[in-house]
Amino acid sequence: MYSHILIATDGSELANSAVPHGLELAKLAGAKVTALTVRPHLDDFVAEGVVVTVSKEDREAFKKEVDHHLDFVRKKAEEVGVELKAVQVESGEPWKAIVGAAEGGNCDLIVMASHGRRGLSALIFGSETYDVITHCNIPVLVTR
Repeated sequence: MYSHILIATDGSELANSAVPHGLELAKLAGAKVTALTVRPHLDDFVAEGVVVTVSKEDREAFKKEVDHHLDFVRKKAEEVGVELKAVQVESGEPWKAIVGAAEGGNCDLIVMASHGRRGLSALIFGSETYDVITHCNIPVLVTR
C-alpha cells in the first residue's frame, strides 16, 4: 500500500486535524512517516527608509519557534507507536516545499488538511493544498 507518508502541517488546529489520519494509516500500512512544516524566509527588510537587519540569533530563535509546529505530530506519533522523522524547511512557497520534500523523500502519499475556503476568498487567497494537488504526481489525502 504505502511505505512512506509525508504529513504536512503548519501547527494550526486545522492542519493538525490531518495528523491522526496520516499516523493511523501509516500504522496500518507499516509505513514510515515524515512530518513537515515550512517556515517563511526571515530576511532583512526596509522600514521607513531604515534597513532592519535580522541577526543570526533572531533567525535561530525563529527556527526554534517554528519547530514547535511539529510538537503535536511528535506527541501523536509516540502515542500511536509510529516512527517519525520531523523536518522543517524554509520556503516562500509552502506548496513547492511540500512537493519537493515528498518527491525528494520518495514519499508515496501526502496527508494534509484543507483550509475550507470557498468562493471569492479561495480565489483571492488560493490554497496550498490545491497547489500541492495540482503540481504533484504523488497521491494526496486531504482531510477537513
